[in-house]
Amino acid sequence: MTSVRPLQLTLAIMKPHVVACPFSLLDIRRTILDNGFYVVRSVRQTMKLEQAERFYNEHKSKFFYNRLVTFMTSGPSEAYLLAREDAIAVWRCLMGPTKVFKCQLSHPNTIRAKHGLTDTRNATHGSDSDESVRREVGIMIPQFCFEHWKQMEELTFRRGKVQFNKEQFIHFYTHGS
Repeated sequence: MTSVRPLQLTLAIMKPHVVACPFSLLDIRRTILDNGFYVVRSVRQTMKLEQAERFYNEHKSKFFYNRLVTFMTSGPSEAYLLAREDAIAVWRCLMGPTKVFKCQLSHPNTIRAKHGLTDTRNATHGSDSDESVRREVGIMIPQFCFEHWKQMEELTFRRGKVQFNKEQFIHFYTHGS
């Protein structure tokens, strides 16, 4: 008998240039759904400076930090909390490598190859570990409760007892499910 693995969460962020381009945003959303992700939370927001500085703090000493923070606060982005088995690895594979021009040559069918413009405007962000998911969700979707997800929502999603709201781009369940 095979054991059922819990759904893994990952944070995906659609960067401002993607949100400003309906074609790109819809194409990436379609990719998310076509690859079996549940959209557990969906938030559109313009990052505040303090929020972007905390989010990208690990890059503070790097040459691109100011450019990245300025870009991420320049307009609305969309943060999606995604769930599926192996969510982090699958999402990172779909995104492709960080460097857009290399990505276009080596991984031409990935999100960054199709919708990235530069290494800063590379279309999307994805968490690289479970620890990163917790830290990043705490910044981008602070009202999300991991314990509530684990105890009350995850099993319902895993069983597929959810519906999808296309306008809000989110899966949801009713408490009777």
